[in-house]
Amino acid sequence: KNDDDEKKDANNLFRILIATDNHLGAHERDPIRKNDAFIAFREILEIAKREKVDALFLGGDVFDQNKPSRETLVQAMDVLREYVFGDDPIEFEVVSDQSINFPNRGIVNFEDENVNVALPIFAIHGNHDDPSGQENLSALDILSSCSLINYFGKHALSGSNTGAIELKPVLLRKGETKLALYGLGWIRDQRLHQMMASKGNVKWIRPGSSDEKTPLANWFNLMLIHQNRVSHAPKNSISERHLPSWMDLVVWGHEHECLIEPQLFDGVSVSQPG
Repeated sequence: KNDDDEKKDANNLFRILIATDNHLGAHERDPIRKNDAFIAFREILEIAKREKVDALFLGGDVFDQNKPSRETLVQAMDVLREYVFGDDPIEFEVVSDQSINFPNRGIVNFEDENVNVALPIFAIHGNHDDPSGQENLSALDILSSCSLINYFGKHALSGSNTGAIELKPVLLRKGETKLALYGLGWIRDQRLHQMMASKGNVKWIRPGSSDEKTPLANWFNLMLIHQNRVSHAPKNSISERHLPSWMDLVVWGHEHECLIEPQLFDGVSVSQPG
């Protein structure tokens, strides 16, 4: 390839780093192990900086506790601020409705004129840092309010009925490349299993489905999910067969066994970083 071809490829190529289950704050009372999770997390951010990635995707359990200690929160915010903020240009854009994708803030952090973001992070919650309380807030909402991450994939469910959810992707575009990013933060496994097994309870919104000028084939569909994948009890896990066959890649959080090389299940490629 000549220089012009390589430049064109770079302008259209998404460079994305993926990590799951960081568990910040794990063993924080252990004098020997208390910093392990933060050392690993800093290494992830250092790789993102060194490789000049466009974005970092986090697949759940950023924190080890639903209510992380103030020490853990401050340390997490300090390390994120060190790597997230800066003057490096963002070379992609969000072309979907940001008020739907990020309902709490209404805007992706790098388009906020009050902050300079150099490393966009898109994160879903896991079972350790899931939202709770009257306002259905997670510790990730704190990071989002500080413009440190873009928290998405939260679906409010109430009552004892099965419930229903609508999955709308964050649409990212870099040059001619179009990426539809789906996020599904942790929902109690038995409930989500029942929802997915019942026709119509999980509605997938595909990009371009109502716009003839944007054919579906133009989008690469990627999903972040955080659920039991290994069956621990009847109806207490989510099977790959519950996912749509048109999904190009699924990044599966929660399971800690590292199976990062994508494996094909019922037509869906699944990567499990562990």
